Formats: sequence, structure tokens, C-alpha cells
Amino acid sequence: MTTPDTRDREPVSTDTAGATAKTLAPTAGSEPSAGAGRRASRRWRVDALVALVFLVGAIWVTGRGWRDPDGRLLGSRPDDQGFNEWMLAYAAHAVSHLENPFFTTLQNAPNGVNLMANVGMQLPGLVLSPVTLLFGAPVSYLLFITLNLAGTGYAWYHMLSRHLVDSRAAAFLGGLFCAFAPALVSHSNGHPHITAQWLVPYIIWRVVALCRGGHVVRDGLVLGALMTAQFFVSLEILFLTAFGCLLLVLAYLAVRARDAVRRWRGLLSGLAIAAGLMAVAAAYPLWMYFAGLQHRIGHPGTPDMYALKLGSYVRFATQSVAGGPTSAVGWAPNTTEQASFYGWPVLVLALGALCWLRREVVAWVLGIVGLVTALLAIGTTWTVGTHRTDIPAPFALVQHLPVFDALVVARFALITTVALGVLLAVAANRLAARRGRPRGRLAFGAGAVAVAAALLPILPVPLPAQGRPPVPDFVTGGAWRDHVALGRTLVPVPVAQMTSVYWGSAGLTGFAVPEGYFLGPSSATDATGRWGVDPQPTADLLTAVSKGERDTTVGPAEITQARADVRYWKADAVVLPDRGTRRHEALKTVLDALYGPGRRVDDVWLWDVRPFTR
Repeated sequence: MTTPDTRDREPVSTDTAGATAKTLAPTAGSEPSAGAGRRASRRWRVDALVALVFLVGAIWVTGRGWRDPDGRLLGSRPDDQGFNEWMLAYAAHAVSHLENPFFTTLQNAPNGVNLMANVGMQLPGLVLSPVTLLFGAPVSYLLFITLNLAGTGYAWYHMLSRHLVDSRAAAFLGGLFCAFAPALVSHSNGHPHITAQWLVPYIIWRVVALCRGGHVVRDGLVLGALMTAQFFVSLEILFLTAFGCLLLVLAYLAVRARDAVRRWRGLLSGLAIAAGLMAVAAAYPLWMYFAGLQHRIGHPGTPDMYALKLGSYVRFATQSVAGGPTSAVGWAPNTTEQASFYGWPVLVLALGALCWLRREVVAWVLGIVGLVTALLAIGTTWTVGTHRTDIPAPFALVQHLPVFDALVVARFALITTVALGVLLAVAANRLAARRGRPRGRLAFGAGAVAVAAALLPILPVPLPAQGRPPVPDFVTGGAWRDHVALGRTLVPVPVAQMTSVYWGSAGLTGFAVPEGYFLGPSSATDATGRWGVDPQPTADLLTAVSKGERDTTVGPAEITQARADVRYWKADAVVLPDRGTRRHEALKTVLDALYGPGRRVDDVWLWDVRPFTR
């Protein structure tokens, strides 16, 4: 299929699955080398400026966390940040101690956590290990979440400017939308595995390249390498990317059936090569995900607990210029899952772009992909306002399929965001190509005003920050090493999910912790997914004392159970911090009764329970 020159005439056709409106590059030697050098230098300067703008934008969003990484938590989901910091801390520990990066007993001791059934992030954890070991998990997390926004924006700009559009301003617009629309900004509240989308543009383009024919083996191997890398960044994003590419191909088949059928051999051959490479490289972690220790089936709760509403597409996200603390209440499951909050101006702009480009395959393909994924994000039933009806919606058709049953439904709108971002880039490129024509400047000016007016309300505002729960100096200073053997369990009191997680990451997971914050099976015989585990009886006892729900009297049965529980946890020490603990004296009295008199070490009280566990 020929590619029209957008600078000379209105395009009437595009390449497979939305590619490409880009002007053919000049052949080598067609101009003096000095001119080519100047163009390359100018492109490098523009690229560097774009990268800087995206980095500044990312720092603008995450800046409040950078003011005090060790004393503040960024965003509205502190538990999610705490768990992801623990994941980065464990990755650094696994690298430095050559431990299994896909399963560990250092959280939820002694049963452990299947890391593939959670957020994974093995590749970022490996790359960031030096930062984590030198500066701590909070700094590593902030660096990761910040670079995700900047890197995703630049990756889309780079791919669009090299392969899809001539105008770098249009490519910048597409990258800006894909990285800083509500989708990734809302997930920056605690989901770095979702915002790490810097490989996604290149995966999509490799699929398009396979559709176009050419070097099937080479393109298949490159695609396989990219897919494998994304697998070790975020399996969920890889699945959504694969699903988006499937919709891309099916949409092209619906629009240009004859041409799509002609290209299917190269696509299938390349995909087979890519899938084979990834299957070999990821065989063990795939087994861990589907059948390994502590694997899970499905996601806790019903799909509609994490679904969006039809009206959410015209609302404004909490962290946007036009939004606020209550703008998304009732329209999204929580503050992270606000991928659909484009506001009505963006939807009007997108509809106008689709109508204007209605003769182009790229517009039809992007429109179909965007609409299908937007409807899937609604969940299993349709909604009216903030209320859900009993009428089945599209996701009901796939909700019980493997992998689909473990997805957060609202995240299908991440694909919608990409479709809208690419559509805006293509439309802006068309406008830029018409500037030299009669009345073209007027059309360009009107289009620029329309884009600015539509995007201004959804521009992000800085994420909030809040105080971080203090971790005792006993942990952060390393004094725990004198009382807990490497890999053995330190029990913080009260035995709370997030206390365990924060202490473990602060100690760079040199010790195990009970309970935790993670996804796992409901029981040893039921793999249905759930959050965390049921506490041991002693954990319930200490929690009740800390809340004032019972007195400090303990009987022989509770003493026997307490000593059995520390044996179960494989604990070396039980630790009560001096500060930040409710009913401190009551807890100390109970612990003395359970384990004998404790002793003061730095800023904690410590009970050596090794006599009960060895």
C-alpha cells in the first residue's frame, strides 16, 4: 500500500492498523552531507528538549514526594506505595544474595508470597538495585514513578515521530496525552507497574511492522525481546498491550478485509517467533504465575468492584486542573483507577477528529479500538449515572476466561487512552501539513485553539503527599542484625499488614515479616485470590489490645498459643516500638506475660523468642 505525501495532498489511505502518514525519508546522498548533519543536529536538539519537557512534567506531578522521600508518602494510596517499595527492596536483596526473584518467604512468613501473582517488577527492581541499596527503597520508588511518566511520554513521541507522523509537534502532543492524561497520572498514586509503559509503543510498532511484511524473522525476534522485557516489568501491561494489538488487527480486518488477509501469514509467523522466544525466556515465571506456590486464581471481589461508569468519560479526574477531591467520587473504584476521566471537551475533540479523518483507515481503526476498550472498562453490566443496572455489558462475555478473570476491569481504558493519544497525533499532523495551503493557517490556528481548550482541563496537578509511618531506628540503623538471623522473622507489634511491609523494606528485607500486603490464595486448598491472610490468634490478640477492645489479662491457653505462633512464624524477636504505638504500656504488659520480661534496645522493647522457636 502506498504512503501518501502529507505535505502535498490530502491523504486517502494509510498503512496497516493505523500506520502511517509519515513522509518517505530522503534517500542517502540526495542532499549534501552538511545539510544532513544540520538536520540531524536539529533533530537531536528537539528530541533533547522534548525529553526535558517530559521530565519537568513528571517532576511537577511527583514533586511533593521528592521533598522528603524518607518522611513522606506520595499520592493517595500509601499501602500500594509501601508494597511497591518492599518489592524494590526485595529485588535489591535478591540481587545481592542471589535469591529467587519470583517467590519469597520474607513476607507472609512462613508461607511466602508468589511475586508473579502480584506486581512483579523484576526488571526495574534489578536495574534500580544500586539506587535502592545506596539510598533506600523510597528514593528508588520515587525515581521509578517519575521516570515512568517521562519515559512513557518520550517513548510515544519517539515512535510517533519516526514512524507515524511528520510533525514533531504532533508527535509531542501524542506523547503528552499518552503519558499525562488521567490514566497514568491517577495510577502514579501507587502503581508504578502500570505507569511503566515505555516499551509499549515499540511493541505495538513491531506488530505493525510484521503486518507490513519484510524481515519476519528479525522483526519477530525484536518483538519477542521487547515482549520478554515488558513481561519482567509488568505482566498486566503486557497482556493489555497484546489485547490492544489483537483489537488493532481485528479492526483493520473489519475495515480492510482483503488487504488484512493478504498480510496474515507474515503476522502469524512473526508472532509465533516472538511468542516462542518469550515462552523460553519466561517459562519458569509463567509456571509460577499459573501453578507455583501461593499462586492465585482471579482477583478479589467481583469485576464490577473495579469497573468504571459510562458517565466517567465526561467527568474530570481528581488530579486534573478541572477536577478536585469530589469530582470523581462515585464514578471510579478509587483514586488510582481514573483512566476514563477525559472530560467532555476531549470527547468532542476526538469525535471531531474522527469525522474529519473519516476517509482514513487509521481513524476507523483507532476509533474501533478506543470504543471497544472503553465499553469493556464499564464492567459486566451497564450503568446509569453512578448506579449499575442488571443489563449485561461487553465484559460479561469474557469475565470467566483465564487472565481476564484476574484483571482490574477499569484498566481497559488504558488502551482507550493510547487510541485517543495516537488519534490526536495523526489529526495534528494533518493540520500541520495544511499550513502552507490557502486558508490552511486559519484551519491550523483554529485546530490548535481547539486542542488547547480540550486538553487544558485535564492537565495534571501535583499528587498529594502525606506523612510516612515512622520505622524505629532499631530497624533503619541495622541494630536488628544482632538479634535476628538473616532470613529469620522479626515480628513488629501490633502485627499489622503495613507495619510489616514498611519495616521489611526499611531493613531491605534482611529479615522476614509475618502477614503483609499482597495478593494470594484464599487457603491451601482454595486458590481464589484474596488480599493478605487471616491473622494468627496472637496477632488478633495484640491488635485487640492496641485498640482497647480487651484488657491485659492473658491465660495459660493464650500463652501457649503465643509461643506456638512465634514458632509458626519462625521468629527470632518480637519488637514493640517506643513511639507511634497506641496503648504502648498495655501491649508491653501483655508481651511480658506471653514471652517473659522484654528488654530495651535502642528505641524499641524486644522479646527474644528463640528459646520458643528452636
